[in-house]
Amino acid sequence: MTKAQKNKKSARVRALLTRRRARGVTLFEVLIVVAILAMIAGGVAFFALPQYQKAQVQTAKSAARIMRQAVSQWQATNNETNCPTMSQLVQEKLLDPGQTTNDPWGQPFTLNCSEDGVTVLSNGPDKKKGSKDDITIPESAAAPAGGEAAP
Repeated sequence: MTKAQKNKKSARVRALLTRRRARGVTLFEVLIVVAILAMIAGGVAFFALPQYQKAQVQTAKSAARIMRQAVSQWQATNNETNCPTMSQLVQEKLLDPGQTTNDPWGQPFTLNCSEDGVTVLSNGPDKKKGSKDDITIPESAAAPAGGEAAP
């Protein structure tokens, strides 16, 4: 075989390899990749969703503590034992105007005020009052029967 024949054969092999590479991927290969990505996304969601729900509960507790402190400050400033409205707390700058007065599930917090203190309630993830997932701050207090205010 001469050098020219070898170069010609080598050029044909390179051209064939180039055409094979340029063809792209098959539909089957794309489906396999999509299936693998779906399994990975499902696994991430399986582990991330419970953490997200725990974070919502913690956020609700933190917001309720902030509101309870704001109500206590309002009561001390105004020498009253009844509950202010959320708009009063925002207006008197005891709550940040950018802060939401709803829990993470979109329901308004409920304020209960009595001689014994202030209790802030959230209906929790199920949005039903009186269920076991309700959030009460302080946690040891049952809802006092005193004045009740919602936004």
